[in-house]
Amino acid sequence: MSVRLLWLSAGLLVFVLCNRGAAYAAEYPLRSDVESVDGIIRAYYDVISGPAGAKRDLRRDESLHFPDAQIIVLKREPGSDRTVARKLTLRQFHELSAPIFEQGIYETEIHRVQERFGSIIHVWSTYETRAEPQGRPLRRGVNSIQLYHDGSRFWITSWIYDAERPGQQIPARYLPKRPSDTKGAGD
Repeated sequence: MSVRLLWLSAGLLVFVLCNRGAAYAAEYPLRSDVESVDGIIRAYYDVISGPAGAKRDLRRDESLHFPDAQIIVLKREPGSDRTVARKLTLRQFHELSAPIFEQGIYETEIHRVQERFGSIIHVWSTYETRAEPQGRPLRRGVNSIQLYHDGSRFWITSWIYDAERPGQQIPARYLPKRPSDTKGAGD
């Protein structure tokens, strides 16, 4: 093999690898995920939802989050009314959630209360969790999600959630309006 052919082969290999890496990097974030609050919240739920055993697209989830975003997980102490908060990185959250993803989970937003000032957005997102896409709700809760808009896209900077339970019902302002609540509003 000539030196010229060897250099050409090596150059071609480098070109393919570099372009493959560029395509890989350009895949995320999906524009539809980060161009609006609706898009990023939809993606926030989409990335964790799926059937039992299905791999979650953690790269897509990472593309939604600002570097070093804070995730706060609350846990009730057994036999106590005390709640303990644990700060996690997104990677730690993925590791902690792996057993739940293995079981299958479908989480959907059922209502949202949103406020914005300049580049910061606070979203109170009420969710339901199911084992099957059209199954009965297993639990509900509220995510408090903080977003930042950098002029071209939205980022999730932090989030914390708490679940509904006996003695802690979701307030009406965080639930969808019933049709009877708005009946006659346009009359």
